[in-house]
Amino acid sequence: MNCLLDTTVLVDLLNNYGPALQWKNQYPGFQAGITSVAWLEIVYGARNRVEQKRTLKMLSQYSIVYVTQADQDWAMQQFVHYRLSHGIDVPDALIAAPSHRLQLPLYTRNLKHFTPLLGHLAQEPY
Repeated sequence: MNCLLDTTVLVDLLNNYGPALQWKNQYPGFQAGITSVAWLEIVYGARNRVEQKRTLKMLSQYSIVYVTQADQDWAMQQFVHYRLSHGIDVPDALIAAPSHRLQLPLYTRNLKHFTPLLGHLAQEPY
């Protein structure tokens, strides 16, 4: 695994958004992971059993990185620090934490929330 994907990128891939598919397909051997929090957010968005089945199939191609106790402690500290100044949400802090711990880039279309948390590790994919 050489990077993590945020919910925003996963939604685009799930919806077969052209730029997202092009971006992913330009890297042979693409080995992205997703956090357990991003997994939950994507599955939560399924509106019926058909969508849920399609969502779970798409998510199955990614390694899941679970949030550790240390990740949660870091997320709580960052949340207090950035919530009021940058509008960081709880899932943002929890998704960023494994990226910070593992020092892996987090590809996201939400740089506004992730750059304060991760600096250069927050990257826009397309």
